[in-house]
Amino acid sequence: MSRTMVASRRRLSGRPLTADHFTVAFRLHPGGVALVTADAADGPVALTASSLASVSASPPIFMFSVSSQSSSTATLRSSTTVVVHLLDAAAQDLAELGATSDIDRFGDESSWARLDTGEPVFPAARAWIRGRVLHRLDAGGSTVIVAEGVESSIGDDHVEQYGERDGLVYFNRSWHTVGSHTRLPGH
Repeated sequence: MSRTMVASRRRLSGRPLTADHFTVAFRLHPGGVALVTADAADGPVALTASSLASVSASPPIFMFSVSSQSSSTATLRSSTTVVVHLLDAAAQDLAELGATSDIDRFGDESSWARLDTGEPVFPAARAWIRGRVLHRLDAGGSTVIVAEGVESSIGDDHVEQYGERDGLVYFNRSWHTVGSHTRLPGH
């Protein structure tokens, strides 16, 4: 009999979930890292998010959440489009840029440009997707933003070469890389 079958016969119960327990549970759940940018005519904003998730491939829909405490949230709530930059370990500086408070994230004009449609984009990112905002949902102290991808770039390299580059994840309050050197045996 498999462990799964044995476990399914037992009844388990947890304890009431506190905000601290919830925070720790997700702090210990690694998340991919993205830099989100937008400009709703008040100037460009950027923030680092580990909440980015794919919702659908056809049509291409993604979502992420932003805290109401972020200085970028007002712009992201009013913008009709966003750009999500999917970051790898080579772009850790972009992750840190979006995660650092009280700095001019667009001060180095050589590190970013505007798309023809006006959104700010950081070409050093492994890939970026421009999305048209479909929905916003207030949830607790955050806003969940759902967008449909309408344009993208995967950088100057070939798609096959991305498998050789280390991914960037956020785990237990620090940056980590994942790649062939972290692959588990048998996979």
